[in-house]
Amino acid sequence: MISRFRTAGLLSLLLGFVACQTPQSTMAPAGPASGRINPLQWVVLILFCVIAFIMWVLLAWVATRRRGTLDFHEPWDVGGGQSWVLIGGFTIPFIVLFFLFVFGLENMAGFPVHDGMVKPEIRVVGHQWWWEIDYIGGRADQQFITANEIHIPVGRPVDIELATRDVIHSFWVPKLHGKVDLIPGQSNYIRIEADQPGIYHGECAEYCGQQHAHMMLLVVADNPDEYAAWIDQQLKPATQPTTAEALHGRDVFMSGACILCHTIRGTEAHGAVAPDLTHLASRAGIAAESYDNNIANLEAWVTHAQSLKPGSEMPDLTEFTGTDLRALVTYLRELQ
Repeated sequence: MISRFRTAGLLSLLLGFVACQTPQSTMAPAGPASGRINPLQWVVLILFCVIAFIMWVLLAWVATRRRGTLDFHEPWDVGGGQSWVLIGGFTIPFIVLFFLFVFGLENMAGFPVHDGMVKPEIRVVGHQWWWEIDYIGGRADQQFITANEIHIPVGRPVDIELATRDVIHSFWVPKLHGKVDLIPGQSNYIRIEADQPGIYHGECAEYCGQQHAHMMLLVVADNPDEYAAWIDQQLKPATQPTTAEALHGRDVFMSGACILCHTIRGTEAHGAVAPDLTHLASRAGIAAESYDNNIANLEAWVTHAQSLKPGSEMPDLTEFTGTDLRALVTYLRELQ
């Protein structure tokens, strides 16, 4: 029995260690906001472990202590044990929760409150089930829209407006900040900053429907020069096809249902329902980062999206086959 408990304990520790090493670990802060939240997380975790240990000790004591024999039992109405209820059921929980409440309020007071005077650089709009990313900080001719990947300059705070087109979503990039909800009919705000260049994984943290688990995003923190170069590239219209196959692929795209939903700047495609594809090939993933952005996944997504992400607004386009499908994917892969 002891060996089983020991094995279970070791497995729990191993699982805890592995969980702390994931790309979305809240225990590895990479920005000022997450760094401020991190001590509160450790306090809660340590308190939980201490209280859980005490409870297991008490349960073990109750399970092993001598209770008398079957020949004698105290009457059921003898009473006793009220002090355990008062101390363990009220006093200790009240002290612990009050301490965490005050600590949490003090922690929250250190975050900036949006006063309407600062214009956000980025607007993130939640959809079922993908993220629209609008860069709105510059002049009208310096604004553009992308999807599912947010680029920010490293070492500088970036104000983001959060909105939704349908249900409640929640914006969460664990290594950079806590969760902030996207509420229908109102805008919320968040300020994120990354200490080091890198890719930080995020997701929707509020159940929002069938594909909630596949509503992910990336925050890419670039060095200032790389960030400026990325902005310049995103402002450009779509890359013109360079091969006969890509030219044919563009014709296939423009003559199909694609243009009803998607935008490709510099072409006749001006759909506003689905993600902007102007620079699709520069993104790491498709379908809200559910799949790597490669030829095989693009072909599968175009023709059988409902098999890959059931319930999404992307329909199965089985009319694209053979040379037309290859040409279409070739064209999409050139949209750098």
